[in-house]
Amino acid sequence: MIDSIEIMSTPHQQTIPALTFDATLDGWEHSTGFIKRDVPMSELEEQKNPRDALSVLIEVKYAGMCGTDRGIWNRHVFRELIHNSLAKEEKTLRILGHEFVGKVVQTGSQVETLYGIKPGDDVSGDSHITCGRCFQCRVGEEEVCQDQKILGISTDGIFAKYAKIPAKNLWQVDFTRVRPEICAMLDPFGNAVHSCSKVDLRGKRVAILGCGPIGMFTVLLARAFGAVKIIAADINEENLKAAKELGAHHTVLVEKLPLESPNTDRTLQQKIDEQTYGKGVDVAFEMAGPNSSVHNALAITRSGGHVILFGLKDGDFVLPHFNRTIIKGLTLHGVIGRQIFQTWQTSQRMLSDHNNGIQEKIWRIILKEGQDTIIPFDSYTREVFEQKMAAHPKILMQM
Repeated sequence: MIDSIEIMSTPHQQTIPALTFDATLDGWEHSTGFIKRDVPMSELEEQKNPRDALSVLIEVKYAGMCGTDRGIWNRHVFRELIHNSLAKEEKTLRILGHEFVGKVVQTGSQVETLYGIKPGDDVSGDSHITCGRCFQCRVGEEEVCQDQKILGISTDGIFAKYAKIPAKNLWQVDFTRVRPEICAMLDPFGNAVHSCSKVDLRGKRVAILGCGPIGMFTVLLARAFGAVKIIAADINEENLKAAKELGAHHTVLVEKLPLESPNTDRTLQQKIDEQTYGKGVDVAFEMAGPNSSVHNALAITRSGGHVILFGLKDGDFVLPHFNRTIIKGLTLHGVIGRQIFQTWQTSQRMLSDHNNGIQEKIWRIILKEGQDTIIPFDSYTREVFEQKMAAHPKILMQM
């Protein structure tokens, strides 16, 4: 199995290692994982690209492996978006990844004036590069921008030593308040903040279906936001143990079904009925994505309740007895990304407040204090990465 490939660059152009997918060389249907290749290093060249005046060059310190990245690794999500964006750019190779923290090493000529960002600043950043021109951007709904690009998916990402990013996407961080490894996860943590902000959780009974990292963040935040009963469900017993440590009151091990299965889990339904006196939960967070998990969320939510839909999988879904969703008067909330930058401000404040224990629990329980969860980028192989992904819900690369 090939783990590293060198590609040609123009004379005198520096190359750097990056984790990539090549639509021609790798093939979506016949491959898995990311290939480490030497790629041309990004440069700020304002004469060739005027937009570079508003961009920065980042030296990446830590990069996070997101659930979306796992989906791309297994070729379950974003096939069309990756291929269409590559065709539009007239190339075949995509640098992957979108969760990061790093240091600014170079700025475009307009960056410090417009954004106050300068070389030496420590930054994280939002992965959604919005256009600023469409109706949604103009009315403050940038998370659903109609002409956006996503780092590591529809434009080159950050699984490399250096990356070029629009300055407007950056969020300055303070390592005396939030440790750098957790700053690298501000993007996915913000997904959970956004999800928990859709409904007033005070006094609510909630279920969280899918206890990957964002589901675990949701357990922490639901408790901090006032939920009185948190029921976590997952197909992985270790994830459920972690969810319990993070503050879930009850956990349920659900059956793993094919991604497209529309069946519900009767054990989950029974446990929810027991914990809610037959009513169902007030709010169900669907954080996993499979068809069966969405159906579970609709089934366990009480009449008049809310379903937060965050999990994402490609393909068509079937929802038997969909009329029950209407008869029950459910409200469905689709959540994508973060509200820029309102969610980031909330995230920073939640993590900076050491009295709530959120930052400490993320470091100790989810990242296991860095033991076996932080991988040196230089030693990357697909085999090692697959082992770490199987063993831990969240892993970082130290670049």
